[in-house]
Amino acid sequence: MKKRVVLAYSGGLDTSVIVRWLTDKGFEVITYTADVGQGEELDEIEEKAKQAGAVEAIIEDVKEEFARDYCVPLLQSGALYEGKYTLLSALSRPLISKKLVEIAHRYDAHYVAHGSTGKGNDQVRFEVSVWALDPDIEVLAPVRDWEFKSRDEEIEYAKKHGIPVKVTKEKPYSYDRNLWGVAIEAGPLEDPWTEPPEDAFEITVSPEKAPNSPEYIKITFQNGIPVAINDKQYEQLWKLIWDLNEIGGKHGVGRIDMVENRLVGIKSREVYESPAGLLLMKAYDDLESLVLDRFTYHYKLTHISQPYANIVYEGLWFSKLREALDAFNKEISSLVTGEVKIKLYKGHFQIVGRKSPNSLYIEDLATYSPKDTFDQKAGGAFTKIWGLPLKVFARVNRKK
Repeated sequence: MKKRVVLAYSGGLDTSVIVRWLTDKGFEVITYTADVGQGEELDEIEEKAKQAGAVEAIIEDVKEEFARDYCVPLLQSGALYEGKYTLLSALSRPLISKKLVEIAHRYDAHYVAHGSTGKGNDQVRFEVSVWALDPDIEVLAPVRDWEFKSRDEEIEYAKKHGIPVKVTKEKPYSYDRNLWGVAIEAGPLEDPWTEPPEDAFEITVSPEKAPNSPEYIKITFQNGIPVAINDKQYEQLWKLIWDLNEIGGKHGVGRIDMVENRLVGIKSREVYESPAGLLLMKAYDDLESLVLDRFTYHYKLTHISQPYANIVYEGLWFSKLREALDAFNKEISSLVTGEVKIKLYKGHFQIVGRKSPNSLYIEDLATYSPKDTFDQKAGGAFTKIWGLPLKVFARVNRKK
């Protein structure tokens, strides 16, 4: 009896080769492809998977689930890994892992498989997520075990076995795309000194070729959820994110180029496109700064956002810690209602306005006009009390 395995299948080079490789090893391969907003037609996926040797190919539209249950919690956390990365690839892995486990249970498969490498982050995200949901499932990672030493060898193997692949030696980039953006790797990008070639980018235009006039957009939030762009209401959150990617990408907004500290200890040059991710997260943070008291806002910045980024990056989505932080963020999100105005221009964006019915901005307190109601004399007493520790310390140590 053949062993049955459910493979996370993108239709790209690695996973296409994996189907045939596992089949040759005696496995019965069922592929699973999640539509998380790749922006490409998946009609050919089933035929492609079966042509490579799969016995069944499952394709599922999970864009709205991804947007609601994964993008929103990340948005509300304010998490940017190392202050830059919107965690777009890391964010889809727990959802795909969850689906792999569900299908494995449905088809009585004792194995799941992924196409991650032995020095990447995704191996950890897939495997830890799967084990958190079902510790008895065995996870296979063929790329860590097979005989191929380069992508060129994989391409030759695919050609030899009649496996159709999109990647060519002329454009050897590896892409991972979803609603939250695009991750781009390989080829000339592996040199951190080399500027990314324009043909590497998928959803953003070159800032030099962006419109010569700025565009202003308005994003509306209701209880921590983005619900409208320029007063256009969206019933489906995934469509709002999709449209925001197009708007930002048209102006060259959303490119990220960084040297990233991977889980396995190596530094990796990473290039991302995440227009919607960056625009939404910056807008949400700006609105939070308007509606939260100083203590809560500062606590979130230092104790929630960065730890949350590490949790997502390190594959710990299905942990009690993440659930606990989500409870904190959800409590705050009930106040995040309002509008944020953003100016987009040639690769840059700037928040230029914000308003909320929950705003803590009181003009009569902040103004320097005759309308000022702040007690100026109270400031002197406050400063004396606030600075007293430093004053005492200086007096004592001056004698020394």
